[in-house]
Amino acid sequence: MLLTRRMTVAAMMACAACFASFSAYAEKPSGFQFTFDGFDGKPLPLDRFRDRAVLVVNTASECGFTGQYAGLEELWQDYGDKGLTVVGVPSNNFGGQEPLKGEQIKHFCKLNYGVTFPLADRTDVIGRNAHPFYRWALEQAGQKARPRWNFHKILLDRDGGIAATFATPVEPTSTKVRGAIEKVLEARS
Repeated sequence: MLLTRRMTVAAMMACAACFASFSAYAEKPSGFQFTFDGFDGKPLPLDRFRDRAVLVVNTASECGFTGQYAGLEELWQDYGDKGLTVVGVPSNNFGGQEPLKGEQIKHFCKLNYGVTFPLADRTDVIGRNAHPFYRWALEQAGQKARPRWNFHKILLDRDGGIAATFATPVEPTSTKVRGAIEKVLEARS
């Protein structure tokens, strides 16, 4: 009887180890596990965009690259119905170029660039207080995922993995960005 109990316990421990490794595999790190604070104070979970390509861009309203908002909106209009979501993440980490918060951000973007894609509230993207999404991206893709200035772009594939990153000077409507988006969208069409 004692031997049977020991064998049962051993079998249960072996099964637990199998389930733990299966669980770790099933919970593959994904950008969809993160939630930003929306400009309206409501949560903006990336999980709501699961099975879509997602272009996450740290933005700022007083930057020399702020005009890229127009290109991001163009991408959203061109590819939104095909499976792309653009998410703007305003940040004040670079030169204090994002003084706005909350509804001010949405108003500025809508008024000046016709932005209709989802926007987060002002968020740290580097440093000790970097949002967990940006810390995760750095762990997943290394330094190429680390924003060095405003309008750095991270493209997530339909599973939430990092498909590509683009430095600030790369225009959203460039063939490089469009090509990467189309590749992700075609992966499971």
